[in-house]
Amino acid sequence: MGDPCMSDTVFRPMRRFKQALSAEESIEILKTGYRGFLSVIGDGGYPYAIPINFVYDEGKLFFHSAREGHKLDAVRACDKACFTLIDTPEKEPGDWWYHVRSVICFGRIRIVEDAHERIQRLRQLGSKYFPEQYDLEGDLQRNGPRAEVLEFQIEHLSGKRVKEN
Repeated sequence: MGDPCMSDTVFRPMRRFKQALSAEESIEILKTGYRGFLSVIGDGGYPYAIPINFVYDEGKLFFHSAREGHKLDAVRACDKACFTLIDTPEKEPGDWWYHVRSVICFGRIRIVEDAHERIQRLRQLGSKYFPEQYDLEGDLQRNGPRAEVLEFQIEHLSGKRVKEN
């Protein structure tokens, strides 16, 4: 087995295709989802998965990050990544089991270098997660220079609906 970062990528079709969500449904989950798991190739080739907040914008996901650490070291070493999100489980009236929708994205991740874009993406993240009364602009002034933003370009995504019974 060679270097996973250097291999050609072939995405498998979904085995349980009858449970597949449309691309539109999957994207809607990405637009409204709260938190997912970013997986990168970490130290020694081991997977490294991080629960993380995100924002979706036109085929890309954006994440906030510190300027150093395991996640950034992994991104610098290999740009391949995976992001997984589970939507809020729902029950139909009278059922004891949950209906769950999930989305898996495969793609390439990079550190946003442009300072203007980085602040714009931090503003998007803050607008999604901070309460309305929070001083987002003040926070960006104080903490924005110490933050990184990661851009995940989605190359392949699939969504699935599962009835857990």
